[in-house]
Amino acid sequence: MDWYPLRLTTPVKQHVFGGRAIPDGLGRGGLPEGPVAETWEVSDVDGEGARIGNGAFAGWSLRRLTLEHPGELVGRDWRGGPRFPLLTKFIDGHHPLPVHLHPDDAAAREREGEPNGKTEAWHVLDAPPGATAFAGVHPGVVRARLRQALLDQDFASVLRRLPVRAGDTLYVPAGTLHRFGPDTLVYEIEQTSDLQQHAMRHRMEDGSPLTEAEWRANIEALLDEWKPEPRPEFHPGVRLPSPDDVERRLLCAGPYFALERWRTRAGSTGSAPAPLVHSFNTATVLSNVGPPTTVVHATGSEPLGRAKTLLLPAALGRVEIHGPTDVLLGYLPAPDRGLRTPLHPSSTEHTNTGAVVPRNA
Repeated sequence: MDWYPLRLTTPVKQHVFGGRAIPDGLGRGGLPEGPVAETWEVSDVDGEGARIGNGAFAGWSLRRLTLEHPGELVGRDWRGGPRFPLLTKFIDGHHPLPVHLHPDDAAAREREGEPNGKTEAWHVLDAPPGATAFAGVHPGVVRARLRQALLDQDFASVLRRLPVRAGDTLYVPAGTLHRFGPDTLVYEIEQTSDLQQHAMRHRMEDGSPLTEAEWRANIEALLDEWKPEPRPEFHPGVRLPSPDDVERRLLCAGPYFALERWRTRAGSTGSAPAPLVHSFNTATVLSNVGPPTTVVHATGSEPLGRAKTLLLPAALGRVEIHGPTDVLLGYLPAPDRGLRTPLHPSSTEHTNTGAVVPRNA
């Protein structure tokens, strides 16, 4: 079978916190009028699963392809399932997102009846000067104090406020309270899950008010899944070895996913950049955050427009990306290679940056 880059259908969320940064700032076409909060670039979430739109697998669901060809799609060493393991999104926090958290794997299984929770990472694509985000609680905050602050909607008294800058990345372990916005545009990679608990008095979908009983029940559910220890920090990532005309930066990596950003630039004589060559053996989500480019593979080529995504099956093995390039590559860390050096010597995964360098980096 000749494998090829997969184009997927993309669920679009028009939640009340969204704006027009994805179509107007990133240049993504084909989106509806009005606020666009999220585009789910690769999704196997129940009820929001993608379908393949091109080639021999056109019409197949991503779930079916994962179940019938797990080694060729995800990677021969993958032992997960039954869902495709990565969820990626563009998110426009034109207005602040709800203060919320996602359960870890144990809480998802025990409390929600789901196979996994959600650890995530945000890579900031745009943010104004002075932008901030909430991530984790201050040391010493206990459950009773957090409950009262959430009931008072006094988030700043208990949550850590961090500066947000374009190009930085935050690794957010499951159970960490968080929020970003306003006017913050991010690319998010995470475990495949839509589980969350939030502390707001309104629904994030349409802004309609919750009843007092619903709101208080949400807060108690949030407290049951809250983890006080993670206190992540934004970081710029680490530069990885690459040719002179390529900047390759590891943004984050952990047990569930890794994310890199690759950029090419013209040579010293002003010549066009050489094609970016990428070899891989696990599924790779390739999202374009720069100008339109072309992805060349063994049996053909696929154009990749602004703010569009291709899913590269593990069996494809190698692609070339032609033209000026600014792309994000999300993938599963190879289980036989493990993880080693933290990005900062004082950091530890799940308590500080949560970002580590793969052994093959």
